[in-house]
This record gives sequence, C-alpha cells and structure tokens, in this order.
Amino acid sequence: MSALARTGGTGSPQASTVKVWDILTRVFHWSFAASFAGAWLTAESERFRDVHVILGYGMLGLIGFRILWGFVGPKHARFSNFIKGPAAVASYLRSLVGPRPEHHLGHNPAGAIAIVALLAAGLATIASGWAVYNDLGGKWIEESHEILASAMLAVVGVHVAGVVLSSWLHGENLVAAMLTGRKKAPGAGH
Repeated sequence: MSALARTGGTGSPQASTVKVWDILTRVFHWSFAASFAGAWLTAESERFRDVHVILGYGMLGLIGFRILWGFVGPKHARFSNFIKGPAAVASYLRSLVGPRPEHHLGHNPAGAIAIVALLAAGLATIASGWAVYNDLGGKWIEESHEILASAMLAVVGVHVAGVVLSSWLHGENLVAAMLTGRKKAPGAGH
C-alpha cells in the first residue's frame, strides 16, 4: 500500500490517526509514572527522604488533578467514557482470546480497572506515607505503607503488561499514542 493510500489520500500521516488523549492527560500520565518511580527508588534512603516526601505530595496533587479531569476533561479523559462495570470488563477480557478482540479508541474496560486501582492505591499509599512521616501509628503504619506501595507496583506491572498485549493484539503502539495523543483512526487498519 502506498504512503498516500495509508494516509487517506492526503499525504499527511495524521490523516490516518485521530487525537485521543489531550496534553494534560498525557502530562499527568508521565508525571505520575515518573513520580512513582522516583518515590520507589528513594524509599529506603534517609539521604533522599525529603525527595521521597516531595514526590509523594506531587503524586497527591497529580491524583487530585486526574480525579477532577475525569469529570470535566475532554471525552476520552472522562471516567464516564471508559469505566463501564464488571460485565464490560468480562466481555473485553473474553474477547482477547477470541478471533476478534474488542478494540476501544480510548481506554478499554480492563485499562479502566488499572486506572482506578492506581488512583486508589496511590491515595492509600500517600495517606500511609503521610502518617509515617508524621510519626503516627507506629511500625504497623510503616509496614502498611510498604505493602501499599508494593501493591501499586504490582498494578503498574499489570498495566504495562496490558499495554504490551493490547498493542500487539491491535497492531498499534500505545506508548507512542500516550506520547503523541494520537491513535489509528477507526477503520485505518485495525
């Protein structure tokens, strides 16, 4: 197929793609990932304790923004666009082993679970970290903070695996899409 045909006859590579994720959603995504990675890497260091705490507060601000953006942001950022309930999640997961996996222009129903889980785990981890920082609750709260952070890391791992699987099944690069905001247009080779 010629480049002109792939782009819908316009010659522009963007003609076969559609804007899905706005700049604020993308900045949130990568800032949240970087903040969590930084907090994880500084967790055991007394020398970088202040960096760890600042990253935690940064994550709290990011979560606050994402929750607000989930209600007032553009179409694909809104929770109502991608949080669909258990039946939709089950249908999506069943389709992954079939001949025609369900494709969603924005987040798929399984991705919605990862988003909600990351936001909830982030809030719980930050709350327990705040309690540790302020010497509230003793050793058990510190252990809870570590368990919550590890659970969050596990959800990140599942999320990354889902991105790899979905990219492969649908022949699209979801990492690039979260950088550019653009995905293949419906009917453009899905």
